[in-house]
Amino acid sequence: MELRQLQYALQIAIDKNFSRAAEKLHIAQPSLSQQLSKLEKEIGILLFQRTTNSVEVTYAGSLFVEKAQAILDMVEQLKREMEDISQMRKGKLVVGSLPITGAHVLPLVLPVFQARYPEIEIMLVEETTANLEHMTASGQIDISLLSLPLMDDALTYEPLIEEEIVLAVPPQHRLAKAAKEVDGTVPIEELQNEPFIALKKGQGFRQITLELCQRSGFTPRIVFESSNIETVQSLVASGMGIAFVPHMVSRGAWSQLAPGYLKLSHRPTRTLVIAYRKGRYISKAVEAFMGTFREVVEQQ
Repeated sequence: MELRQLQYALQIAIDKNFSRAAEKLHIAQPSLSQQLSKLEKEIGILLFQRTTNSVEVTYAGSLFVEKAQAILDMVEQLKREMEDISQMRKGKLVVGSLPITGAHVLPLVLPVFQARYPEIEIMLVEETTANLEHMTASGQIDISLLSLPLMDDALTYEPLIEEEIVLAVPPQHRLAKAAKEVDGTVPIEELQNEPFIALKKGQGFRQITLELCQRSGFTPRIVFESSNIETVQSLVASGMGIAFVPHMVSRGAWSQLAPGYLKLSHRPTRTLVIAYRKGRYISKAVEAFMGTFREVVEQQ
């Protein structure tokens, strides 16, 4: 059974005449009769009673036509909805985000995106790196804003930005004075005996902290942990230790307690990406979101 056969049967029922129906359908009358006979043979029931002068719908035919009309209406509605989505007049996007990105970047990106695409609904899921990777790989989230490396082999990604990592230190810390006396940067090797404040396990930036220190030949002495980057910075500002932080969080006046920020000698960076399940179709809405994200961040 084909959609065009449903259309043929519906037009015949409306016109009750093969010639008029064929004319409106822009096909030859013999072809219309042949297609109807083929349909009736397939379903095993007579839909129309033919006489020399008229065509009458049978009881089965009236039920068939009613259902055919409903199906064709649904197909037309589906076409319109798909067209709306393809033109980004409406749709839904589930976006996963790390707390750092959610707090410091998405408030800049989302208003711009929604002003451009007001009918695209954004649902935001804020989780740890491990949970975001799992939810994205399982299809619960369309895309996630994460930093490399990704641990789940089921995911692939599109790079968004390369962001510098800086060192947050308490006001009047000796490292701030030393940095000014040299070239304005701090070698990571000199941090070996410093107390570190880090994000808790499961947060991607904690792993970045560990790897930066390990590449410089030591394991950081972590004295406090938090799940919130703002708490980390407040603890730094109060003199409890030092911390690596993404450059994006060093720009905002997020607290009355403000640490100092120093550049690191090797200028390490992290790569922020949009991750999604391998093989997943990338919609125009996702492409528009990535474009808006890059544009907004580059303007900051």
